[in-house]
Amino acid sequence: MANPFVHLELNTPDLAKAKEFYGQLFGWEFTDFPMPMGIYSTFKPDKDPGGGITSMPGAPTAWLAYIGVDDIKVATEKAESLGAKVLMKNEEIPTIGWMTIMVDPTGATIAMFQPAKA
Repeated sequence: MANPFVHLELNTPDLAKAKEFYGQLFGWEFTDFPMPMGIYSTFKPDKDPGGGITSMPGAPTAWLAYIGVDDIKVATEKAESLGAKVLMKNEEIPTIGWMTIMVDPTGATIAMFQPAKA
């Protein structure tokens, strides 16, 4: 399938509680990365996709799915032309890639991700 889901991300006000819950429920193990906004904890199940858990002030408590794209700028422009409201546009994640977060025309929040070239 073209453009598969490649990453899942949970924003939560209680990072420790979320890690405890998902760790006990699914056996996920987490790797913590210090970020300017706090800790970003990644997880990698036996099968793709993996994801992360963070506490981002002002963002709702929710899961966000990321869809893989080849060219973030082209995909973002296309999404906008189709009626998406872009919340974060072509944001670089140093050494990782680029992301766009948007609300689709039906009101669902979704993200796109382009990995950095190796």
